[in-house]
Amino acid sequence: MAQKRPFVTRDQLEAIVSRYPTPLYLYDEAGIRANVRRLLDAFAWNPGFREYFAVKATPNPALIAILQEYGCGVDCSSETELLLAEAMGMRDSDIMFSSNDTPLAEFAQAHRLGAIVNLDDLTHVDAFVRAIGGQPMPDTMSLRLNPGGDFACANGIFGSPEDAKFGLTEPQAIEAAVRLRDLGVRNLAVHALLASNTLTNDYYPALARLLFGLAVRIQREVGIHVPFVNLSGGVGVAYRPEEPDNDIVAIGEGVRRAYEEILVPAGMGDVAICTELGRFMLAPYGALVTRVIHEKHTYHDYLGVDACAANLMRPMLYDAYHHITVMGKEDAPATHAYDVTGMLCENSDRLASARALPETRVGDLLFVHDCGAHGHSMGYTYNGRLRSAEVLLCEDGSTRLIRRAETPADYFATLDVLPVGKRLKRARP
Repeated sequence: MAQKRPFVTRDQLEAIVSRYPTPLYLYDEAGIRANVRRLLDAFAWNPGFREYFAVKATPNPALIAILQEYGCGVDCSSETELLLAEAMGMRDSDIMFSSNDTPLAEFAQAHRLGAIVNLDDLTHVDAFVRAIGGQPMPDTMSLRLNPGGDFACANGIFGSPEDAKFGLTEPQAIEAAVRLRDLGVRNLAVHALLASNTLTNDYYPALARLLFGLAVRIQREVGIHVPFVNLSGGVGVAYRPEEPDNDIVAIGEGVRRAYEEILVPAGMGDVAICTELGRFMLAPYGALVTRVIHEKHTYHDYLGVDACAANLMRPMLYDAYHHITVMGKEDAPATHAYDVTGMLCENSDRLASARALPETRVGDLLFVHDCGAHGHSMGYTYNGRLRSAEVLLCEDGSTRLIRRAETPADYFATLDVLPVGKRLKRARP
């Protein structure tokens, strides 16, 4: 079986946690930078290529700022994410707004920032018009496609889009294109997200062929220019050691072939390619660091840690696998089976069940891999458990606190009462 190796040593990590107590999220700046360069190289054949990082995956400005240095924009899905982008100085084509069941106020906010709005439903055309209140329509908008059926390629089925709540049918997309053209929109892009965390080099090329065909149809039948095709996310990472990593170079080459076969003959060789990757960009370069604080031996052997599902929800929510390294025992044989559990009043509060690990003791540090996306961002405060700090391991080996840990004051901040001693006092306005 292949191994996953932490991007820090035990001595480095002990020094880090002496400054920032566990649990904490740790991110690898060097790994992030190397990965974004790989992505840009893979799509360098397309002069207009741009990555719009999916903010929902890891909404930390310090990490997004690293991607900004390489020309990446952001994909936002809520008003708060739009405000984060604005605070970072982003406007106009720096921002893609891809939402669903969208409040009118959020359409208005996206329009105010000049974001490229990606409409999820035919009824959203009229909703957007109402939201902007008589202002001119944007020059450029986008439509999210849901082709229905099973989305498949030669190697199998990626998923069943018709079971997803997202996107327009192709006839609806054509109707929406006509209506937007008549409302004054001059450029209309196409977008789809038809699978999540695919581990195959074929997903993006297959999706590209589908969207390129729709782009050709829209430009020919509706007479509206298609400036870019947005392949969205879905390119995954290998959470398990035995799984193969995606080859982003091979993926980029597969998209290039589809581009040359479909768009170029249609006279659409000026179309830019966009992506909205979150997991692929950051997941392998973030870890949840937690310490074993209890052992329990009943019908199972348990390792109780100071992190829980409030810190990392994916295992409880999706039965997701995150590999765990016991720091200092990276090469020791995995001779024991442990349930790695947190302190929530939920039996499903487990980072792992029956996980083969080396013999582990109270005080050991655990490095939970591939938490750099959809990790901290999905945290919550059930049982009054508070969200942990985020720390950046800089290229030079230094560390930087990029989000402090929450405190009880944060937990009570939205209430109209504050704890004072053993009694509650109403907060003053």
